[in-house]
Amino acid sequence: MKNLTPALALLAALACQQPTLAPAAETIDGFTNTPFEADGKWHVHDPARPQPVVVTPGATFSQGAPAPSDAEILFNGTGLDKWVNARGTPANWHTNEDYVETAPSGGGIRTIGKWADFQLHVEWASPNPPHGTSQGRGNSGILINDMYEVQVLDSYQAKTYADGQAGAIYGQSPPLVNACKPPGEWQTYDILFESPRWNAQGELVKKAVITVLQNGVVIQNHYELAGMTDGINAALPWKSLSHYPAPHAPEVFIELQDHKNPVRFRNIWIRSLHLGSNL
Repeated sequence: MKNLTPALALLAALACQQPTLAPAAETIDGFTNTPFEADGKWHVHDPARPQPVVVTPGATFSQGAPAPSDAEILFNGTGLDKWVNARGTPANWHTNEDYVETAPSGGGIRTIGKWADFQLHVEWASPNPPHGTSQGRGNSGILINDMYEVQVLDSYQAKTYADGQAGAIYGQSPPLVNACKPPGEWQTYDILFESPRWNAQGELVKKAVITVLQNGVVIQNHYELAGMTDGINAALPWKSLSHYPAPHAPEVFIELQDHKNPVRFRNIWIRSLHLGSNL
């Protein structure tokens, strides 16, 4: 090999000294102009909040689980007679085979019945192939009394702000882990909810408490809600700091949210925990 000329040798040496450029930072949707949450560490819907670790759930857990003898079946594929829309008129979502699917701009549907403290089983599936990104990807929610939300979202190999991904108590508590299955596969939520309580003077004496298992994995563990979910009713605008509403009865309804994404639900049942004076 011939010797390099001094000029070429200098260029080669400079090339070797050039730093390797780091890959561009990943962009995650979110907001930094929102209020800080109570601990003062993260903004509501903060994109910098750490993403939950991904855990691959088992092949099955409670998919297709028969309802216990003391449960009330809310939907098993045969009709929506236990559901109404927000106006109190019959629910207009379409049933297909054993599932019900959100209707385009049809609004959410809610149960006629109400329960104070309960165990709720819901199965859901996001669209396959997936459509959209972040909060526009298979978005729905399990709403309790139109005040408290467990997020439904396609978070399989898809990122959004941590307190808005699947299994989050929206705007408050990210899931402990990301236990999502791929789009189109049936996923399960098993939810234990204890209603908030107020005394006769209207003072909050017990916060709402929730535990959630997704596909057999604990993603919320006895979490005390800071208050209502932002953006699901007029009392707390989107991106606002959570607080409790005016006192309401312990008995609450369940709502399946319409977020203009085609999400499917099946095998929905509920049973009262009869906690009573044990609270």
